Amino acid sequence: MAKAKSTAFFCQNCGYESAKWQGQCPACHEWNTFTEEPVAKITGSAAVKKAAAEIRPVRLSEIQTDESQRISSGMEELDRVLGGGIVAGSLMLVGGDPGIGKSTLLLQVCHNLTGTGHKVLYVSGEESVQQIKLRAKRIGDFKDDLMLLCETNLELVRSVIEKIRPEIVVIDSIQTMYHEAVSAAPGSVSQVREATNVLMQIAKGMGISIFLVGHVTKEGVVAGPRVLEHMVDTVLYFEGDRYASYRILRGVKNRFGSTNEIGVFEMRQSGLREVTNPSEYMLDGKPENASGSIVACSMEGSRPILIEIQALVCHTNLPMPRRTTAGTDFNRVNLLLAVLEKRAGMQMSACDVYVNIAGGIRMTEPAIDLGLILALVSSYKDIAIDEKTIAFGEVGLSGEIRSVNMAQQRVQEAKKLGFETVLMPKVSMKALQKVEGIRIIGLETVRDAMQYLMRMR
Repeated sequence: MAKAKSTAFFCQNCGYESAKWQGQCPACHEWNTFTEEPVAKITGSAAVKKAAAEIRPVRLSEIQTDESQRISSGMEELDRVLGGGIVAGSLMLVGGDPGIGKSTLLLQVCHNLTGTGHKVLYVSGEESVQQIKLRAKRIGDFKDDLMLLCETNLELVRSVIEKIRPEIVVIDSIQTMYHEAVSAAPGSVSQVREATNVLMQIAKGMGISIFLVGHVTKEGVVAGPRVLEHMVDTVLYFEGDRYASYRILRGVKNRFGSTNEIGVFEMRQSGLREVTNPSEYMLDGKPENASGSIVACSMEGSRPILIEIQALVCHTNLPMPRRTTAGTDFNRVNLLLAVLEKRAGMQMSACDVYVNIAGGIRMTEPAIDLGLILALVSSYKDIAIDEKTIAFGEVGLSGEIRSVNMAQQRVQEAKKLGFETVLMPKVSMKALQKVEGIRIIGLETVRDAMQYLMRMR
């Protein structure tokens, strides 16, 4: 009888397992990602068989749930993304670029939780306790309920958690943890998968909420096997330009809430500060009487955010005109340029086009289509749009301006920030309640938007 192999080949990108090395992964189609690692041995025992005999299913009607079991992190922006707070026994993954502020964010959460009497354990595999203390001094005074542990051995971490039984645990980071039963190096597919599995058992079995810090690859996804994101309850990405002061926390998976919400923070010397009004923050420094600039409204979950769209259209002698976008979808801009050329008769094929969402934020909602169209025409015709005007609406391939959801909230947000005119789809005005002190103009096609713009000459 052939002896079972003690090693296998794993894809470092998605975690696919193969008995032999392959140049291209058949699951994710990435090249040269297979590495040889030990296979975890599965053994049975009498204790496991005894436990299996005692397991009994529970009726759904017998299960009691209570939304008040959520724990507030002390940061409204984080609670918004989590769906209302931290759920007991949940496993949350926080990813982001190096130096973006993941550890600072979670240390501030620890500061807020210990201030309200919660018992928190911070496990670091990358920093010493002295380094964590220096970072904590910038944030503020901590209570004695915060305990620090610098350890990478997962079995030792498990024993400490079972001994002190904290309510919240932070693991910084999951790539540094290793299990002695797996002989692969820390950060490998086998180690990350096994470490996450052990922490998931701790979270579900003991009702402890655990935050995992995850490193990201150069493509911007969490390093390690793709199964890591499937195992956890919540996946949060901390985004932003490391050379700018703002940070955005975005949920891409959440079993206990919506994935459409975002949290906005500003990095300061004393740590992260919540930005309760992102629209005002994003519009700070908007130029006056400049062509190619307009304010649009995008919805992130239940929150309307006003953003400045900038466009620069100039004639070129190059056989292939340049198309550059920052903060929005490149293909969407090309589609809108084709609509302008076909439905409005504008010769955009002979022009270089540059589009930017000011502030570095990224927005891809179709409701900013009308703003993109107006910014492009404004730059092409060199007509400045009134700075008190805001636009939102989706543009179709026939040049029609289609309805968008939550039009009432968008108009109210515009009024709150002092805007006087709203350009929106005419079909959305039927369900719109009257808003005093603001002028609302309904548009049906792209040509209507161009005619409105031409009257501003």
